[in-house]
Amino acid sequence: MTPSTSIIETMKSIDENSSQFAIVIDENFKLLGTVTDGDVRRGILKGIPLEEPVTLIMNKTPIVIQKDRSRKELRRLFVEKKLRHIPVVNQNGQVIDICSSEQFFDSNGLENWVVLMAGGLGTRLRPLTETIPKPMLTVGSKPILQTILESFIEFGFHQFYYSVNYKKELIKDFFGNGLEWGVSIEYLEENQKLGTAGALSLFQEKPTKPIIVMNGDILTKVNFQQLLEFHEETNSVATMCVREFHYQVPYGVVKMEGTTLYSIEEKPTESYFVNAGIYVLNPEALDFIPDGQYFDMPSLFEKLMKQKLITSVFPIREYWLDIGKRNDFEKANIEYSGVFE
Repeated sequence: MTPSTSIIETMKSIDENSSQFAIVIDENFKLLGTVTDGDVRRGILKGIPLEEPVTLIMNKTPIVIQKDRSRKELRRLFVEKKLRHIPVVNQNGQVIDICSSEQFFDSNGLENWVVLMAGGLGTRLRPLTETIPKPMLTVGSKPILQTILESFIEFGFHQFYYSVNYKKELIKDFFGNGLEWGVSIEYLEENQKLGTAGALSLFQEKPTKPIIVMNGDILTKVNFQQLLEFHEETNSVATMCVREFHYQVPYGVVKMEGTTLYSIEEKPTESYFVNAGIYVLNPEALDFIPDGQYFDMPSLFEKLMKQKLITSVFPIREYWLDIGKRNDFEKANIEYSGVFE
């Protein structure tokens, strides 16, 4: 990347190359900065337009190494700084190589648990959900829950928990123990509604690594590996995925000072970041969930924030659709082949 490369061009490069990492250099190959997916998403949260140059979001003081560093020193650096890539430069600051953590650590498969919330009644989608739970509705060529499962498998996840309640036997009969997909699937069976966080109190044992929790009615192309890296990079106890929501006010909005009118904006569009129903939780976050009580995920985040623990937001820039209503279901079927096949 050059200093004039746009953020959106850099973003595409990061998504397309296997390293998920970009460097910015001048005409003499001197390192100016580095860019990760996390840098891009932080830029989005700040409202920086994607057409702006990458220099606005790049890390201008990245950690670099000389070629003669020992493997022991490099391994320690990757662990302490929680890095995946480190540019290798010569004495003139010119990039001569990029060192990857994969050279030092086994990256086959991710041990993080994935919890898919599949116990809802799907009331707003009736009569479609009178005989079948919402996550089992067919979108495209397969149930929503199967598409979600296979999306996680693509990123190397293999340990899954399904939180089930309404018509749970249909889900359990279809997925079984996950053997057909080469993964492990276990079930958190709710005898009463426990909410998106309360169901996690049903674990028989506590996880040892951060877990991903996702609503079972969402279709998305989020890079779940990037999500985990962002969570760890920010040293968060809990991370909430958010997406940008635009709302056009159907009236002219007036601004005033006292009784004096000083502007009128006709039908302005307001933008907000809203909860996207995907979360990452450290094992210690589960200690704040009451046993056997209804408890939703926003309440857990509020509890963590009151304790002054680090919570963060991860902006989704990929495809995302919550299948909550009939028109969402119809939209999903129209868009499915172009996104997932």
